[in-house]
Amino acid sequence: MAIGFMEVLLVKAKGLHETDIFARMDPYVLLQYKGQERKSSVLCEGGNNPVWNEKIIFRVEYPGSGDPYKLYLKIMDRDVFSADDFVGQATIYVKDLLAEGAEKGSAELHPCKYSVVAANQSYCGEIEIGITFTRKEEEYGDHDIGGWKESEY
Repeated sequence: MAIGFMEVLLVKAKGLHETDIFARMDPYVLLQYKGQERKSSVLCEGGNNPVWNEKIIFRVEYPGSGDPYKLYLKIMDRDVFSADDFVGQATIYVKDLLAEGAEKGSAELHPCKYSVVAANQSYCGEIEIGITFTRKEEEYGDHDIGGWKESEY
């Protein structure tokens, strides 16, 4: 089993459907992978073409158990006086990336665009994401206990 880190580069979104009538959207992204959830920064007045350029890291095991190897991105619009609005979502399959990274030590999906779909499954923009998986190398040998070398005495 390979253990490592999946670094998601959240670049930008384009052509998102506005959810606010009187103001520009304040978008952010909820990223979910196998029970782990991360939240991007909120772009106040970011509108329908927000730019984050933000890195988000997940701990990953490959092969792992549970859900398929999917990274879920939920784009939300922060609202002050009501519940945040769902804008759309995208799903990225990362199994091949993880398999390559487990074998070679690292693998990268250069930033590319993924379709964002609304709750009714209609197209509502695109999001640009890059992903890198880096296998974690063993830090300690077989005789290490808690980071200390085992004594002969």
